[in-house]
Amino acid sequence: MVASWFSIASLYGSFLHRCISSSGLSSQTVTIVHENGKKTRMHYWGPNPESVSPSKPSLVLIHGFGPAGAWQWRPQITDFSRHFNLYVPDLVFFGDHSSTESEERSEIFQAVCVGKLMEEIGVERYSVVGTSYGGFVAYRLAGMWPERVEKVVIASSGVNLTKKDNERLMKRANVGRIEELMLPGNPGQLRTLLSLSVHYWRPYYVPDFVLNDFLQKLYGKNRKEKLELLKGLTLGRDDSPQITPLKQEVLIVWGQNDQIFPLEKAKQLKECLGEKAKLEVLKNASHLPQLEQSGKFNKVVKAFLFAS
Repeated sequence: MVASWFSIASLYGSFLHRCISSSGLSSQTVTIVHENGKKTRMHYWGPNPESVSPSKPSLVLIHGFGPAGAWQWRPQITDFSRHFNLYVPDLVFFGDHSSTESEERSEIFQAVCVGKLMEEIGVERYSVVGTSYGGFVAYRLAGMWPERVEKVVIASSGVNLTKKDNERLMKRANVGRIEELMLPGNPGQLRTLLSLSVHYWRPYYVPDFVLNDFLQKLYGKNRKEKLELLKGLTLGRDDSPQITPLKQEVLIVWGQNDQIFPLEKAKQLKECLGEKAKLEVLKNASHLPQLEQSGKFNKVVKAFLFAS
């Protein structure tokens, strides 16, 4: 029997925070006031103002649906912080400190909040990397502020999602509603999500008490609001993709074995985004290539961002 106070998720969370702090980033929070007077509180990890290097370009990492940014970007934070002024926001209703008074729940609103965050802290030009749901946000951010966003990396993100894609995903996951997959509420649902997201590792033999710990720590907060975020997506509502090419250069990075958004979606997305888009496929990776193949992921992203 494991003591009730023992939490693997909390221990790993503390380890993540130490890693990020040692990379020169600190936990910070900004309050944004929207035009309608509603306020949004955005938490992010970033350099202190006095440590921002004018010789480094700025880069924003936008996490996917699930744990907050620190959990999804650790290998990139330790690497990219040496080359960029790095900013890792927690999207609204993710993490412990990002929230809003607004009733808006779309990925467009999330993009507005990230854009206003960067404006508030005085970062005028930056590139952006978004994974999965964060790729939706990155796409919207780049489309709204082409004069600010320099280059775009979309990783494992079906921005060209259709209604039929959602239906196929629910069939693969054997669920009746998409939130049963994206917002797991019990160990069985979390195992299903992990089995579709990770190529090699299989969670079938992980004890329930471990999975329950992660469910409580990472998925237990703001469940109602996160459900609203899923329902508020403007992408994937139609039978055909509702996207247009971006003005920026775009790198699409995909795991060859992705079962959330199969590789075919990456090839279609490249066609949708036009001549300025290129595709990099990483072998032996599924929906989390930034974690499963972090070295290769970091290499191709840095090569793209530093290419003239």
